[in-house]
Amino acid sequence: MASAGDELLEVERVLRKTDDTIVGEALRDGGVFYQWHHYPEGDVYDPETHAQYFYHAHATGQRTDEHGHFHTFLRPRGMPVGAAPLLLPELAIADAPAAPHDPLLAPVAQPNQGGNNDKLSHLIGIAMDRNGLPSRLFTTNRWVTGETWYSAADVCAMLDRFSVDMARPSWPLNRWISAMFRLFKPQMAELLLARDAAIMNWRRRHRGKIHVFEDRRLEVTSALDIDVAAQIELVALALRRAA
Repeated sequence: MASAGDELLEVERVLRKTDDTIVGEALRDGGVFYQWHHYPEGDVYDPETHAQYFYHAHATGQRTDEHGHFHTFLRPRGMPVGAAPLLLPELAIADAPAAPHDPLLAPVAQPNQGGNNDKLSHLIGIAMDRNGLPSRLFTTNRWVTGETWYSAADVCAMLDRFSVDMARPSWPLNRWISAMFRLFKPQMAELLLARDAAIMNWRRRHRGKIHVFEDRRLEVTSALDIDVAAQIELVALALRRAA
């Protein structure tokens, strides 16, 4: 975690020298910034780790204090052995689509993968403020991205697998988002556990009335405000205490 903090600070230091930001790296060469569109175009996908992500923004009235956010995913070929889709009765219902309500919310399909790599899992959303800095982590209900649903225990085990080790389309952005997963892994795991608790609580309260994974009233299933500098200091304090 300390090493990841150093990585984030180094990326931000270099970007500041040219007045660039992480959001600017995501939008680089994207032309006009349109709401809902994916940036970088076609998503970022590492064919070795099978990690995938994109940045987008909702309509202005839905954004409140954020500029936009990253959605992050892991495809099956990058998952730990034993990870398997969760089986609930709802998932076998004919009118329970696995696709998102709006195709623009879905991760872009990747070439030469085959059907056995399509059942990807959404990991964590990373909201960015209007200064281009990370402000919040969050999880979502299945309908948001049309992901395949895995239990929180399986998704927590996937967090260590998220790494984008490529120079393109932006080496600083790939390094940054990979480091975020290491620095904030404890918080991400807690959010995933809270996600499952929210889903099951919603399911119990509305049993038989609506498919929980398709209920548009339940979009964000857990969220937490974050501060990179504060997290780095907490890690440093823990290391000093352990020394």
